[in-house]
Amino acid sequence: MARRFSCKSTKASTFVKKKNERISVVIKTAVARRYAQALFELLDESSIEPTRAALTGLGHAIKDSVALRHVVASPVFGAEDKIAVLAELGSRLRSPPVGRTFLAQLVKKNRVGFLPEIAEAFAKLADASKGTQQITVSSAVALPPAEQDRISTRLRETLKRQIDVKFYTDARHLAGVQIHLGSTVVDSTVRGRLQAMQSLLTKE
Repeated sequence: MARRFSCKSTKASTFVKKKNERISVVIKTAVARRYAQALFELLDESSIEPTRAALTGLGHAIKDSVALRHVVASPVFGAEDKIAVLAELGSRLRSPPVGRTFLAQLVKKNRVGFLPEIAEAFAKLADASKGTQQITVSSAVALPPAEQDRISTRLRETLKRQIDVKFYTDARHLAGVQIHLGSTVVDSTVRGRLQAMQSLLTKE
């Protein structure tokens, strides 16, 4: 009886945890959209693409670098230190001045951790302004140009619209490719299949 109760308790705890995670994602996405919209409205047309590129680069940096996440999240580092680090990264990524000012505001509002979501929301606004679908394709190793062209052509034919495909590498994938179309993810990577299997086993 005790074992059965423990099993039910664990399932209930897992359900509550996942529900809270979903709520957190929804809130984070909504906040990111507001920040992205505010930034987008400040830019002239010539600054949109440089800002998009800088935000995308910063978003990947936040996701990939444990050290950077520590710096921007830790109370040990003051706001000026965090702003200086992000300003340097923004400068390397050729962010326009308004983008660097925006980063400083994220630090002051404690929203730097939202950068990946803000970058995605901003990219959608930029694409909507020119009628282009932004797509990212990540793989364990760099794909040959011929393979990149093949994937781009196939996606263009399937979606029947203008697309802008960017290719990245992510060693965590092990093999295969992962395609992001906005909030839709097509995952054929070994890592993705392992995660799907783990999720399935957890439910049972």
